[in-house]
Amino acid sequence: MDREPVRDTPEEFQNLTTGRFLRYARYWTTSDRRNPDTPSTPGQWELAKALAKELRGLGVADITLTDHCYVIARIPASPGKEHCPVLGFLAHLDTSEEVSGKDVKPCLVENYDGKPIELSGGLCLDPDEYPALAAHKGKALIHADGSTLLGADNKAGIAAIMGAAEYLLAHPELERGRVEIIFSPDEETGKGLPEFPADSIRANICYTLDGGPLGELEWECFNAWAAKIQFTGVSMHLGQARSRMVNATLMASVYNAMLPRNESPEATDAYYGYYCPLSIEGNAESASVEVYVRDFDLAEGERRLAALETYARAVEAQFPGGKAEVSSRLQYRNMREKISERPDVLEKLRQAYTNTGVEIRERPIRGGTDGSKLTEMGIPTPNIFTGGRNFHSRLEWLSVPELAAACRIVTELVRLWAV
Repeated sequence: MDREPVRDTPEEFQNLTTGRFLRYARYWTTSDRRNPDTPSTPGQWELAKALAKELRGLGVADITLTDHCYVIARIPASPGKEHCPVLGFLAHLDTSEEVSGKDVKPCLVENYDGKPIELSGGLCLDPDEYPALAAHKGKALIHADGSTLLGADNKAGIAAIMGAAEYLLAHPELERGRVEIIFSPDEETGKGLPEFPADSIRANICYTLDGGPLGELEWECFNAWAAKIQFTGVSMHLGQARSRMVNATLMASVYNAMLPRNESPEATDAYYGYYCPLSIEGNAESASVEVYVRDFDLAEGERRLAALETYARAVEAQFPGGKAEVSSRLQYRNMREKISERPDVLEKLRQAYTNTGVEIRERPIRGGTDGSKLTEMGIPTPNIFTGGRNFHSRLEWLSVPELAAACRIVTELVRLWAV
């Protein structure tokens, strides 16, 4: 006979998560995609060490902090449940470098009054512009002060997992199989679990907590590539440049202008892919452009890569004597196919949502998670909401009750898999 779902109050799960998030948000864990080391920044070590210490304080004995900043912690099974699948939960330590993550000042609003929230720098969280914010009147939320991002991506996921760990250890009557907790560095760099200790992972099934609004359930993502276009020109004194100089910086600018504007992140949604130039740098002799290519369909992504080569040849034709070379690397694959092979992984997740009163909203991830790489490695890893909005932005904010609901989903999944 199936046991009853977790019935504790939402307030209990808010108590398990809110204070934790406020602490974690203050750690400066911005990653650096240009640094090949793992982790790419020292601040990630500080949070990783703090989490390992906190887990020990909760009574978790089996904890590893690897040489590359992966935290791996294991909660043992209830007596008689050692045969159950090992269940993993994963969140990442770093925050995006697109907006400053230094000296984050999270602001807790315990009873939002429904009015615009004025931030520093003339910014404003306006409920007329953000309907989800308007719907939070009377509820608790957390926002940044406008000088930095908030870091809900993905410290909200960490808080949900840590809160669930405390709950599980405080409630031995909730039977469980073995639970594996993983915190990873450098997810935002697109490296895809660099230096991941795959041989150390025992989980057969995993779930990332790296999503947005309440009810999001994601199990398909982009195929993702990072491309670099290197331009080589001919430098010459500007006073003697006529018919001699080939300006690599101008070549790079012309190349960027060729990328279709209607196939950019800001012009697409749902299942439409895109090109996204992330940086342009260099000088007259040598310049480069970094471009992300994203598409849910592998063949369409490869078509986009071929188009990058076509644009390079077009630029060379406009700048005789100049060179444009394209190199690319696959960052991660769409996890849909692999997860489809394990329907039980999704069935249990949908059941956890239903059992806890959360309306399911299945949609593709317009991005990727570390779950994309785990799925490639043979560990199916769908993604769960955390309650955050406006990620990678100074306007980022987090729903306190939705974060609590994510924590509750984790505990319910543990219960459902303890068969």
